[in-house]
Amino acid sequence: MAAEQDHLAPENYEEKHVHEVYEQIASHFSSTRYKPWPIVESFLQSLSPGSVGLDVGCGNGKYLTVNRNVFIIGSDRSSNLVKIAAEHEPHSAVVADTLALPHQTGRFDFAISIAVIHHLSTLERRREAIKAILECLKEGGKALIYVWALEQKTSRRGWEEGHEQDVMVPWVMKTGKKNPNEDGSTEKTFQRYYHLYRSGELEEDIVGVGSEVFQSGYEKDNWWAICRRPLKS
Repeated sequence: MAAEQDHLAPENYEEKHVHEVYEQIASHFSSTRYKPWPIVESFLQSLSPGSVGLDVGCGNGKYLTVNRNVFIIGSDRSSNLVKIAAEHEPHSAVVADTLALPHQTGRFDFAISIAVIHHLSTLERRREAIKAILECLKEGGKALIYVWALEQKTSRRGWEEGHEQDVMVPWVMKTGKKNPNEDGSTEKTFQRYYHLYRSGELEEDIVGVGSEVFQSGYEKDNWWAICRRPLKS
């Protein structure tokens, strides 16, 4: 993996090992993503009625309707996932790259980005994504960011401190007997790129782009942090 990652430009590497994969598995992926994670749900429920925010990398849009007293614009690189997310009316969903968000700066009350930034393949691009999200917020606006953790010793994956942080994670999808593969098998495996965050790394990235960490922790094999766009002095 390292050789290919070194050979391809980061955006091309991510196109091959992230974006193209999610376009192909969108429907199957969406069927497995329906229950909100507790801390994300708590964050959304804590928002003031009438708040307007972003879900960057919204996937199938499962978080868009958690709090019906706020309005959320979702975005994702996968057009197939955005089609599913757009069904969560009255909220909106658009196809957009995390590094080129189509929003005005300083206009939104909050943002969430759940299990997205770890798909960017360099430190610079991960920090650029965090900065892009924060720039959309009003002064003092808060963002909740989740990333996969390196420390997953008790999970079925078994990763822990000292393991390689840049990994490929398989997604197995049944093709069915009516659409078998050339070898006759009825399953297809897709490999997705992830950067596994070690303890403290997400906070370092947030501080590294000039923001401040309001709260952070660990949940379900993920590191999370609530950060905010600093107030002007």
